Parts: sequence; structure tokens; C-alpha cells
Amino acid sequence: MTRKALITGITGQDGSYLAELLLAKGYEVHGLIRRSSTFNTSRIDHLYVDPHEPSATLFLHYGDLDDGARMVSLLHDIGPDEVYNLAAQSHVRVSFDEPVHTTDTDAMGAIRLLEAVRSSGIHCRYYQASTSEMFGATPPPQGEDTPFYPRSPYGAAKVYAYWATRNYREAYGMYAVNGILFNHESPRRGETFVTRKITRAVARIKAGLEDSLYLGNLDAVRDWGYAPEYVEGMWRMLQADEPEDFVLATGVGYTVQQFVEAAFTHAELNWHDHVKFDPRYLRPTEVDALIGDATKAEVKLGWKAAVHGDDLVRIMVDADIQSLRHEGSHWIDRPELPAWVAEGDSH
Repeated sequence: MTRKALITGITGQDGSYLAELLLAKGYEVHGLIRRSSTFNTSRIDHLYVDPHEPSATLFLHYGDLDDGARMVSLLHDIGPDEVYNLAAQSHVRVSFDEPVHTTDTDAMGAIRLLEAVRSSGIHCRYYQASTSEMFGATPPPQGEDTPFYPRSPYGAAKVYAYWATRNYREAYGMYAVNGILFNHESPRRGETFVTRKITRAVARIKAGLEDSLYLGNLDAVRDWGYAPEYVEGMWRMLQADEPEDFVLATGVGYTVQQFVEAAFTHAELNWHDHVKFDPRYLRPTEVDALIGDATKAEVKLGWKAAVHGDDLVRIMVDADIQSLRHEGSHWIDRPELPAWVAEGDSH
């Protein structure tokens, strides 16, 4: 029988790559999307087939994690074998501006979905997207047994979701796991996240469309990997015999400044000529260093990151340069990101 998966957050970076992976493995994939007056499915449009076609294996459903009753009915109708909860307000800096919304989506949304799985009576495996931001101020390296010390509303909300997932596993015998993913990026990363903000600016500066890039803390250390590899790790977690929590990371620390230098150098630009400091992009409480220890995932899942910082930078810069070229036979100016848009680096 065809295996079925439900993905919340399917229109995001990870959701789109996970949908690709599962479809390639022969799954029937169902995705939760929020109702909007504008199209918000650009990352998965290439996967979509008219559901009237016999070959269709991707189906989208309107819903939101703030509606527990909708989650129960969807689970009952779909009957998924696997549920991946990737939906979140995942922008760390924005979580300081919208702490209540972040908590309702990331913490309460997770427990609504867990309770919907439990109360619906379906037997499925559940994946919770956890994050390295839960470790916060705890020094690296950070692994599965490292104490949490979140430094943002986003990190705090994710700690709640983490423990809720473990509690439902222990209290109700659910196959429920946490994937504690360190930063993972790609050309599909949102344009307001710091890595994509950098690579998109490099492409536009190279094309002569703008001249400056404004950033905050350049000294923050992050463990940056490649998103398509990380969704493979998510899937492997749900194939294990027993439910366990896993860290996914490269194990390599890389500062924001190193990312900037590598991105501008790859485009044959001098970053000192274009990067400027803006204090509005600083967080009220900073996370200095996140570097993960994914030994457990390598031993038990056979998962290991292959793409590290420099390779990731090249992939993203090249994709943004190519994207600009595809906009037309000549450079088409797109509006620069508004000055108030914050930068962040989520899980």
C-alpha cells in the first residue's frame, strides 16, 4: 500500500524539500497550507499535479495549527502513516517583536497537533521540528544531552514543543520524535533570513542593482548545513525501530562574517566596500555560538552532512545570480528589502 505523509509547513524551505523527497520515494503527500488572498506555494508549484489526474500524489489542504478541530478532521480523513510538523514562526529576531504569536504557533500549535494525533486514534509516526536555538547560551558543542538555555521567544517556544513531544511519547506510547536541527540553508531560504539576505544582496550588487548590505552581529557562530540533506535526516528518524530524538548538524562553526566574506569573494567583490552595520538587526539577547554534535545520527541513522559552509555559500550565491538572470534578458530591478526587515538565523 502507498504510504501517506502529512506535512505542516509544506510551503517553506524544509517542507518543499521534504515533499520532493517523499514523492520520490513513492509516498502520497498531503500538505497543510494557510488561506491567503495571494499565492504562497511558489516552492512547491513544480511538484503540483491537478488532483483530478490519476497520477496526482500531492494534495494540499487549508488549515492552521491554531485550529485543533481542523487537525483532527484532517488526520481522520487522510490517515497518514507519518506526520511532519514543520510549521512555525521561525524567524528568531521577529520572535522578539511577536512573542505571543510565535508562542501560539510554535508551542501551542505543536501540542494541538500532538493532541489531534492522539485523540483521532490514528497510528502514525510524528516528527517535531526542534531547533538548535533551544541551546541558546549553553556553550558548544551541543548534542542530545546538552541542557537547554533559550535566548529568544522562538527558542523558548520550541523548548515547550520539544518537551510536549517527549511527554506524548512517554505518556501515550506514541512514536514521536524531535529532530534538533542546526542551521540549514538553501536557495529556497526566505529572503529575510541572514544567509539568503547576504547571498541575494551579493547577486544584486554584482548586477549593479544595489550597493549596500546592512547587517547586525557579524561575530555570531553558526553550524550551517544544506537543507536537502537535513530533510533526508528527518525521514530517517521516522524509519528507526524505536522513537528517539536526534541532533543534525555539520559539526563545523562558521561566523556570519565568514559567510559574508565567502559570499562576496565568490562573486569577486570586496565585502568591506558594501557591508554596513545597523544596530536594528541586533537581538535583545544574543546567541554567541551554536555548533552541533551529530554523532548519534551518524551511528544510528547513517546520516552525515556532506555540504559545509564554503560549499553552501557557493550554491546559494550561484542560485541567486542565476535567478536574477532568469528574470529577463536584461536586469530587472526588484525592490530592495525594506529597511525595517530584520535578519535572523532559524533552525
